[in-house]
This record gives sequence, C-alpha cells and structure tokens, in this order.
Amino acid sequence: MSGRRFQDVWVEQCAAAQRIREAYGLRSAFDYLVGEKLMTFAEAAVTRPEFARELPRFVAEVRRLFSGDDIQRQLARIEQRERKAEAASRELTEGDECEIPERIVARRERFLALKELLTSEQLGTS
Repeated sequence: MSGRRFQDVWVEQCAAAQRIREAYGLRSAFDYLVGEKLMTFAEAAVTRPEFARELPRFVAEVRRLFSGDDIQRQLARIEQRERKAEAASRELTEGDECEIPERIVARRERFLALKELLTSEQLGTS
C-alpha cells in the first residue's frame, strides 16, 4: 500500500457501498459493507492493532451512511440468516464431539459486538 493511508481501504469501501446502494439498493449495499467488509475488518482487528485502531471510525462511518432504522432492520435480517446457517451447520456436525464449530461461535460473537456498536445510542471513546 505504498503512498496510501491505512484508512483509505475502508473509506473506499464506504464509497463503493454508496454506489452499490444507488445501483442495487439498500440491502445489497448493507450486505457488502457490513456483512462482508466490516465483518472482515473486525476479524482482522482481533490480531492486528492497525485494524483495531481504525474500527471505531469505520463503524461511525457506517452509522452515518445508514439510518438507525435501516441498520436495525438489516441486522435483524442478517442475524436471521446467520441463525439458519448455524442450525444447518449443527445438523451437519450432529454426532461429532463439538456441537458448533469454533469459527461459527467466533463469527457470532463478532457479529453481536458489531451489532452493539452499530445500534448503541452513541459510540464511546474509552
């Protein structure tokens, strides 16, 4: 990324989400930005401090791009989809020793943390 600032990546993804929204609608833009990019960014933030430092600003920009009501509705839709995928995974692993694969638990926890950040009244800075 020579010559580019680290945050340029998520800024460009937010701009792309705006174009996606204009061309394909709210659902597609939200799935792209939150369901893909923000989730991936949050996953990287667990082990990479440069991602962790940028995560609050990325979340704040997502909150600026989508209304609170839109965020609530879209998160509920994604959460329902994730629950169905988790149930299907449980069926596939039935009889195995682990009930839910570790990666699914980690993804659910990341989703719930992002949901809290996206829906809380205001973002803290502590």
